[in-house]
Amino acid sequence: MSSRTRLEAVFKGEQPDRTPILGGWIACPEHICAITRKTLQEYWNDPIAASIAAYKALGTDGLIDIYVPKSTSDFRFVDNDDYWHKNEKLSVEQALTSIDEMPSPDAVAREFDFTASYDSFKAELQRYQLLCRDMLYMPAQWDNTPRIIWSELLGYESFFTVLGLAPDRVEKLIEISSVKAYQRNTLVARAVEEGLYPHAVLFGEDICNQRGLMISPDLVEQYYLPRLRYCLKPLLAVGCKPVWHSDGNVRPIVDMLIDAGIRGFQGFQTECGVTLEFFAGKRTSENEPLLIFGPLSVATELTKFTSEQVYRKVRESVEICRGNASLVVFTSNTVNPDVPLENIYAMYQAVLDE
Repeated sequence: MSSRTRLEAVFKGEQPDRTPILGGWIACPEHICAITRKTLQEYWNDPIAASIAAYKALGTDGLIDIYVPKSTSDFRFVDNDDYWHKNEKLSVEQALTSIDEMPSPDAVAREFDFTASYDSFKAELQRYQLLCRDMLYMPAQWDNTPRIIWSELLGYESFFTVLGLAPDRVEKLIEISSVKAYQRNTLVARAVEEGLYPHAVLFGEDICNQRGLMISPDLVEQYYLPRLRYCLKPLLAVGCKPVWHSDGNVRPIVDMLIDAGIRGFQGFQTECGVTLEFFAGKRTSENEPLLIFGPLSVATELTKFTSEQVYRKVRESVEICRGNASLVVFTSNTVNPDVPLENIYAMYQAVLDE
């Protein structure tokens, strides 16, 4: 099987020749250089090409992204200007005013130009797919769901205060984001129909911390889930499976998300009690096995296991999912410099040895 047919087989619930593996989140230029035998100068001359070469050498089937750190002195793609708490000094009054001044959801909908937006989206997909060659480029679409946590706009304190005092304002934000998310999902759906995007897409929002939901389950059910269900319609209509990025302890909302139309999950922070076994026993709203991108934790497994333990973890994961879930091996989050290079090799080798 080719990388694309292998991934598409799993996305459709079929049996591939071996378990596919996703890449794109190695956040360590030194690891990329070691894999490709390039210098750091060569990497920074063209980090995209160097990264693609590394994933190809490892045996990657598809790329969720092509991660490039923000600067030569760091491994992150954010800095102090990007943190979500940067507006922490925004007052509640200022937050309310900024929401009231936003256009209505109907006005936002009227501004959407499908043709122009799709032409741009299509061109970007084609450009990167050409670079990736036989690896499948399937970038995550982080803006393709409604948003319920608005701390990046209002600041944490102001957001949660507004949520408690004026939930109708937060509802307006969710409505606006759901209109935009629906529109973006129509672009993905068209790309799926034209064979430019596969039958699975990764997105999601960090609604949970390590203990569980950061907001009331009642608010999630009342304000968020109806909009999420609406946003997923274009994807489900073309058989594209929405896969939810699962940071934190997502167990309290898993059944809600499945009921809304989510068909798979990615992440698995075992340190929060979120295990592969928990997901493998569940079914979609159509009683089909879930699609799993995972389950290697970058905090408690890839960083702390020996390479032999990583290898064994992957092989055990394949067996857990056999007959219970459709598995694509991936990591819970970005692979930072604290992950030993030999553990990355072990993760891939465990798949290639099937």
